[in-house]
Order: sequence, then structure tokens, then C-alpha cells
Amino acid sequence: MAFSCKKRGFCPSCGARRMAESARHLVEDVFGPRPVRQWVLSVPVPLRFLFASKPDAIGPVLGIVHRVTAGWLADQAGVERSTAQCGAVTLIQRFGSALNLNVHFHMLWLDGVYEPVAARPDKPRLRRARAPTSAQLTQLAGKIAHRVCRHLARQGWLEGEDESAFLSDRAVCNDGLDALRMSSITYRITTGAQAGRVVTTLQTIPADNGSLEGDAGKVGGFSLHAGVAAEAHESQKLERLCRCIARPAISEKRLSISPQGRVRYQLKTPWKNGTTHVEFEPVDFIAKLAALVPPPRAHLTRFHGVFAPNAKWRAQLTPSGRGKRPATDVASAGANIDDRSPIERRRAMTWAQRLKRVFNIDVSTCGHCGGTLRIVASIEEPTAIRAILAHFAKHGAREKAHYRPAPRAPPAVAA
Repeated sequence: MAFSCKKRGFCPSCGARRMAESARHLVEDVFGPRPVRQWVLSVPVPLRFLFASKPDAIGPVLGIVHRVTAGWLADQAGVERSTAQCGAVTLIQRFGSALNLNVHFHMLWLDGVYEPVAARPDKPRLRRARAPTSAQLTQLAGKIAHRVCRHLARQGWLEGEDESAFLSDRAVCNDGLDALRMSSITYRITTGAQAGRVVTTLQTIPADNGSLEGDAGKVGGFSLHAGVAAEAHESQKLERLCRCIARPAISEKRLSISPQGRVRYQLKTPWKNGTTHVEFEPVDFIAKLAALVPPPRAHLTRFHGVFAPNAKWRAQLTPSGRGKRPATDVASAGANIDDRSPIERRRAMTWAQRLKRVFNIDVSTCGHCGGTLRIVASIEEPTAIRAILAHFAKHGAREKAHYRPAPRAPPAVAA
């Protein structure tokens, strides 16, 4: 786990590293002690294919979603839209629980809007907004669906209107991966004699006809959910939520090989029909992984509103103090920003810090005496590693008393 390839894609080690660092950055440097609500937007299958093959189409769509949601939050908080300032961070997920390609958006919104205060123009006030109801989510989903489809039609990505709309020829990408993308989106086998058929599934629990979506708004294939929130004092809950959103595409714990030599993957949450696992042939499994690799130079984390890079209030509202400050506020800002240099603030966490933060495992402290450990050697030779592990498997670890310092007499008192 301590070695990363530093490549984009599905490396479990790199994914775990990015997950821990992204969650820490969002909690400590972006949101701070403020209420946050998660909004999840899913789009129809044709738009998933469009966003996977043409990532440039995502930016304007997120702008539409941001304007619709920000206007609704301002109305709920009782603040004029012209003066209200919202803040959000969007994490673009490209995968589903069955290793399928599913481009959807997890948006972490401040659960309220900022309004300027006449007495303190540099200290805006946060006004809370009420949680959305199912009817309001449905109304918002309908407005988003209408504006997104209208925008894509104007850009030439869609043809037709409303329910009869379909992707145009411009949505096709000539990189040779369109067949892999569409098969992954529609849960189809990509290669071999069974190409085009639905992937093999295992149903190990009874079917459940109840809805697993909660109070979500659904219109024309668009789904909007906003049922998870963290209050200002729930930083641990917010960090767990950020880790869930920023998690890698593949979990090694849920990956196994069946007795028939097929690749078996356990779903994160069982489907309503009782399906708990999906199975792939080895070559088809590689094809599914290839479809999940994000395109180069495509940002999967976007900042909106007061968190945007050029936002007026970004430096005043973010705990890290990053952003543009007014000339009159530069001198007084030094007392509120830590003394670390920009390089130190942007330095990645060590693997020891990640293990301690995520799993509460402190590898730098001795578990027997509580002292600080130091690195003696780094063993990378496979033969030596197998010999050490075999010794512990055969003889076991020694008792804790072995690691305690030897007893000694009390110090002598001078006469």
C-alpha cells in the first residue's frame, strides 16, 4: 500500500492516497466548521456516454446546475439572489458499484448562503436554508433537466426535443473506446463469444421491492438527491462523507476469483432484485477497467461560488486563507493565517499520517511502551519479506513482556 504509481486510473494505492488527502483538504482547508449538505445528481444514460467521451461538455452543465441550486438556496434562506453568495465543491464520479461507467456528480454545498453585512463588509453572514423536500427536489430536477437539454441541443450534442431527444454524431469520440464505454454503461459484456449480453450477476439475498433511493427527485432520467448533511460541529462525519465521495473506483476487499476462474466483484449495496455480485471473464474485466480510466487533463474536482479560485470572499471564508485579498485586508490577514510556507501547506501527507488519519493506526508510536519509533531499514526484497512473514506465521509474535525494558534498581542516593 505504501507504493504509488502516481497514474490516473484505478491503482488502489493511488486511489487511497488521493481519497485521504482530498478529504483532509476539503474538511480543513475549504469548508471548516460550517454546515454542509450533499447533493447528488444522476443523468440519463445518453448523457453519461456524452460526458465520458466528451469531458468538455461537463463544465457548462455544472454551471447550469450551480445557478439553479444557488437560486433555490437564496430563496430558501430569504436573501436576495443578487447579493447572495453560495459555495460548493463538485466531485465527479465516473464509476458505479458494479464497475460500470456511470458519470454522476456529488456536490457538497454549504447549507445556506452568505449575505453581506453593512457594518462589516469584509465579514459576510451565513444564513441557513431549510432542507429540500421530495416535491422541491422533483421541481429542481425538472428545471435542471430542461435547461441542460436545451443547452446541449444548442451546442449540437442533442437532436430532437424532450423525451425524443437523442445524441448527435458529434457525441462520438474517435479514440477507439466508444464501444467499451457504451458496454460498460449498459452492463454489457464487451469481448468474447458472449459480447453484447448482460454481465453475469449473482442473487444471494431475497428481492426487496422497497425503494432504496430515499426522497429523491426524478424527472426524465435525471435524479437529484439531498438527504445527507453534516452540521458545523460534525467534522468527522463530513470527512467520512468526503472519503466516500473521493474513494477509488475499485475496492480490493470486494474483489475475488471464483472457483471457475472468473473475476467476481461484490456490490457496495445490494440491488433491489437481490443481486450482490457481478462476474466477468478476465479479458472483459480488463475492458471494464479501461472504460473507467478518466481522460487526461480532465479535472474531477470543481469549485464553485465563494470557493472558486477568483472568488471575492474566498480568502476570508476558507480556513486556509487562499485566494485574492483586498489591498486593505492584506496587512491584517497575517494574524489569521498559519506561519507555514506555501510549499509546506501544499505538501502531501506521509503514509504514516494517512494511516493515522484514516485507520487510526499510529505506526510512528510503539504499541508496547508508547515511545517514538524510527526507521531502521526498508526491506523490499521479496525473498526476505517472505522469510520474515513465514517466521511469524510459524512461531508467532513474542509476548509484550519481551519488549519491555529490563528492570533496574532505584538510583543510589549519595551519602
